[in-house]
Amino acid sequence: MALINVANMTFCYDGSFDNIFENVSFAIDTNWKLGLIGRNGKGKTTFLKLLLGHYEYQGSITSSTVFDYFPYAYDSQDNQTCGYELIERWKYGCEEWKVVCELDRMNVDSEILYRPFTTLSHGERTKVMLAVLFSGDNEFLLVDEPTNHLDRDSRDTIKKYLCGKKGYILVSHDRDLLDSCIDHVLVLNRQSIEVQAGNFSSWWENKSKKDAFAQAENEKHLKEISKLRTAAKRVGDWADKSEASKIGFNPVKEHDRSKDTRAYIGAKTKKAQAKVKQMENRISREIEEKEGLLNDIENVTDLKLTPLSHYKKTLVSLVDANIKYKDGEKPLFSGLGFQIDTGDRIFLDGDNGCGKSSLIKTILGLADRGSQKQENEQNNSFLDRVDISGDISLAPNLIISYINQDTSMLKGTIRDYCKEKGLDETLMCTVLRHLDMNRVQFEKNMEEYSEGQKKKVLIAGSLITPAHLYIWDEPLNYIDVFSRMQIEKLIEQYKPTMLLVEHDVRFREKIATKVVTWGQC
Repeated sequence: MALINVANMTFCYDGSFDNIFENVSFAIDTNWKLGLIGRNGKGKTTFLKLLLGHYEYQGSITSSTVFDYFPYAYDSQDNQTCGYELIERWKYGCEEWKVVCELDRMNVDSEILYRPFTTLSHGERTKVMLAVLFSGDNEFLLVDEPTNHLDRDSRDTIKKYLCGKKGYILVSHDRDLLDSCIDHVLVLNRQSIEVQAGNFSSWWENKSKKDAFAQAENEKHLKEISKLRTAAKRVGDWADKSEASKIGFNPVKEHDRSKDTRAYIGAKTKKAQAKVKQMENRISREIEEKEGLLNDIENVTDLKLTPLSHYKKTLVSLVDANIKYKDGEKPLFSGLGFQIDTGDRIFLDGDNGCGKSSLIKTILGLADRGSQKQENEQNNSFLDRVDISGDISLAPNLIISYINQDTSMLKGTIRDYCKEKGLDETLMCTVLRHLDMNRVQFEKNMEEYSEGQKKKVLIAGSLITPAHLYIWDEPLNYIDVFSRMQIEKLIEQYKPTMLLVEHDVRFREKIATKVVTWGQC
């Protein structure tokens, strides 16, 4: 057991407008299973890189432990390299037999180490990297969002695997994973950092109670301040009026006054002014107590959606549908049948590689060809590369709002993106502000955004696009927990018709009206 002590740490990126961390101090135990929680852009990955010594900072981070980080870096030159050849590069001195043992704990055949890395699925690559990560000794491991792009079975495997480990920081926005795998939380709040024992749900329950108390105290202070200001104004007005009457009086109307009463009125006025000063001091104290109460409250702002109504009840229908690449040997899927009716929120569930995204691209291509604009060349080119049999039919003039799981196409500023997509820039920025994007980000190029911030751009663009059908392909990858809750509330309120691929179990339990499942073809 060892401690990691962070003392008075301040950090900001070169050329940045504000600090990521400012004079923060806390301590964590290397024996913990620690969940790192915070909004997109709050510095979760940055903190891990600071532990690794990648950036210079003010203050100190002291620890006797060695750190290692997931995911390991690899590039296109490694595509034909086998996993066993990458082990030594990723973790110096790591022995292959230890990696094989770790793979066995995930019920993974070690033969995947001897296949070219490019042939492995997202889940297989993740498992190989985790096996290498946990093959060391006396290390504190930094695990950064291990379940993005993974199907349900792969997520379950990694969840069970991490449950049996300790001595790591886990960055994840998957509430089910956090509840299962961690025993402490490190939370990057809006204005502070806190460390607490428990999992996500226990922390969220404590936070909700704390926030409710802070809100109640805030209301109490506001009422007291209002009363004091009213009383101070009333006494102040009387004192001013009394002060003005010290000199000069009408002997007919004020027959009981004389010049000798001037001293009395002055003393009384001075006493009233002193009372006003006391009230002002109390107001200042109340305001000081009020300040800071709401600094760390996550105000989950309600989002809005404008779904369109279609005159047909059934928007998409599949009967015995089969899709196969023209140069492929076997179909992506076959015999698939379901329909999307108005108000349905259908989740596609299946193994990675079973054709979920291909089905979405097919629907998008058919919708584009059925419209008069036919703007999306990418969707049309996809249809040219596949053979479709069976029946896939769409309602006429169907308008679809789509979120792609890929964010690599985002270039330039928000203004550039809105011009390209024909979106209202003001409305776009408003929605992004509701999703807790800082205004300063709007002037930056999107290439500088975190992956979570890029995803929020795609989500905001979809939300402000009126549509009959919303098709979202893994929309929540990298999206923080608080934004997920906002989106859940939005969908529950407006009940749009949706087709989704999303592996967040809690999100699907709340939103889905139907789940369509098929296996690996």
